[in-house]
Amino acid sequence: MRALFLAMICLLWLSPAQAEEPRIALVIGNAGYAAVTPLDNARADAELIAAALEEVGFEVTLVTDSAQQEMKRAVAAFGARLRAAGPEAVGLFYYAGHGVQSFGANYLLPVDARLTVAADLDLVGLEAASVLRQMASARNRTNIVILDACRDNPFEHLPDMNASGLAEMKAPTGSFLAYSTAPGEVALDGRAGNSPFSRALAREIRVSGAPLEQVFKRVRVAVLAETGGMQTPWDTSSLTANFVFRPEAAQSPEALAEAQLWASVKASEDPVQIMLFLRTFPEGAFLEEARQLLAVTLEAELAAGSAAPADPVATMPARREPADAETALMERAWASGELADFEAYLAAYPAGIYAELVRLEVAALRGGGADPGAALPEQAPEAAPNPAEWEVRFDQPLAQGPPPLRGLTITEIIALAPAFPPIEGLPEAMWQDQPCSNCHEWNREALCEQGRFYRREAAVRSLEKQHPFGGAFKQNLWNWARGGCQ
Repeated sequence: MRALFLAMICLLWLSPAQAEEPRIALVIGNAGYAAVTPLDNARADAELIAAALEEVGFEVTLVTDSAQQEMKRAVAAFGARLRAAGPEAVGLFYYAGHGVQSFGANYLLPVDARLTVAADLDLVGLEAASVLRQMASARNRTNIVILDACRDNPFEHLPDMNASGLAEMKAPTGSFLAYSTAPGEVALDGRAGNSPFSRALAREIRVSGAPLEQVFKRVRVAVLAETGGMQTPWDTSSLTANFVFRPEAAQSPEALAEAQLWASVKASEDPVQIMLFLRTFPEGAFLEEARQLLAVTLEAELAAGSAAPADPVATMPARREPADAETALMERAWASGELADFEAYLAAYPAGIYAELVRLEVAALRGGGADPGAALPEQAPEAAPNPAEWEVRFDQPLAQGPPPLRGLTITEIIALAPAFPPIEGLPEAMWQDQPCSNCHEWNREALCEQGRFYRREAAVRSLEKQHPFGGAFKQNLWNWARGGCQ
């Protein structure tokens, strides 16, 4: 039963699943240089980042200790894969190794780079802008470029090659550019197997739900702390879409159904609905919140029962057990279903415990056109049967109440389709033509708990609230509980 109800909610509230965006990455790590200073950790950094990217759904090409031609072929193939992946694809390029700037342009150095004059740099290196051009040609939604390539300048002795670090590049629309340190500054290679930047980045990539910008902000904080302020990671963005490396795990259909139902129950502030929710989800995600709200609403019920009434007609001495004569008169009205009998009750007990319920019945019998609170002509009550004759048993047909309740057992009634939404605000498709036992896990114990709640002095006003079968069924539960739920 519960499964059917959950399935109904899921059909109504779950939006169609959207296809995952293609994620394509090229990761290059150059450490084993032949003609310039080798790097201790660049290859290990590339491997670390490649593993993190694969973990969050990227299709990764890892290239290590590559010569110039291998680097160029890898970049060209990367651009081709991005173009084939379509406009929703996310492209990511990560480079760890030597990188230098000359005349405002940045170059990534292959392991076979040999240089004697700055003018030959574009002949022996890979211009970083060529990677941006390949990514821009794909016209895809999001591109990310990460350069951990500012560790030192191996060509400081050459004319026109004495600038430190990398120059800041302009980010094409839809791009995010990140540097392991600020433009013109030098990054640390690290002494613990990986650079401070790559360690922080690999860790933050794996954080669920963190937006791209937040990831690099946290990387910056971590690197500043580890290097004592000597290295400040830098980034620049022209993104037009949001991106998260690891999205939050999608809720299961049952968890989403529970959340949607709790939202309705919470808004109702009805203790009975909260108790039924706790019974349906005894170990659910909202267990503590529901318990706290139940305590608050019950306290409010008690306070309302003891507070001085603002409207004597609406709330009069009524938080009490009804007198036998009052109950007898109410039984007579329910047994007959006649307007005159309900009016007789109100004439005798205008502020009685059943008064609000009877006013609703009177309004319904009058066709809804009359004011249920309107004054009624005084009428003396007629003799009524002994209250003990109004006995409600779980497996016996009800003797009181309007159709279709009268003549059915409680078990048969809860198999009917409800006349009203079980929780205010639920869409009609979720409760119409559905057995009410699907709305809550109704069984003998749960229904008895409801009846006992209605019998509490401060909870009597709950009889006036909406119910899948109206107030008459609540009153029968009230009397059933009076007899010990037999």
